[in-house]
Amino acid sequence: FEPSALGTRQHWDAAYERELQTFQDIGDAGEIWFGEESMVRIIRWLERHEVPLDSSVLDIGTGNGVLLVELAKSGYMNLTGIDYSPSAIQLSEKVREKEGMSNIKLKVEDFLSPSAELSGFDICIDKGTFDAVSLNPDNAAGKRQQYVSSLRRVLKPGGFFLITSCNWTKEELLNEFREGFEILEELPTPKFCFGGRIGNSVTALVFQRK
Repeated sequence: FEPSALGTRQHWDAAYERELQTFQDIGDAGEIWFGEESMVRIIRWLERHEVPLDSSVLDIGTGNGVLLVELAKSGYMNLTGIDYSPSAIQLSEKVREKEGMSNIKLKVEDFLSPSAELSGFDICIDKGTFDAVSLNPDNAAGKRQQYVSSLRRVLKPGGFFLITSCNWTKEELLNEFREGFEILEELPTPKFCFGGRIGNSVTALVFQRK
């Protein structure tokens, strides 16, 4: 991928500062990455596989925290969201307060160098964070390796990793996460047709930690 400002912390700090101001002004939590259907897809998978409601869940790059709120509304109790942007965590705290979801834990954390207490999760969820890491202008390939290493460290053996991406195909993601993970399922995503060929603009996969 071409390096992009979308892969820098400065971009996301500025974006979430704007969204935080908007939330304070009019109560709008801002954009939901990949739309509401992406959250429904994740929650349906968890419910279909009868993932216990007390399972520990980590939202990697939580942004405005809306996914965690929806998980809490679905009955999940052990929820943590991290983001390297302090403005994103401020925004997600405001959203959490508005929704009355005091049990959601939120922390400023860089997933590429996670703190020691960030470990032992049953479920890790990523909607677009790995995409952003892949666009970093400073050694994106090395940062992708750091990401996979961090994921191995924070996710329990046997735990599930649900990733939604608009930059990577299924085959590419299988290659990126081949060290320590095996594919369980590809989740259905909207299809598009162009030039007589049908494809997906979004890839959603479930991996299991070996």
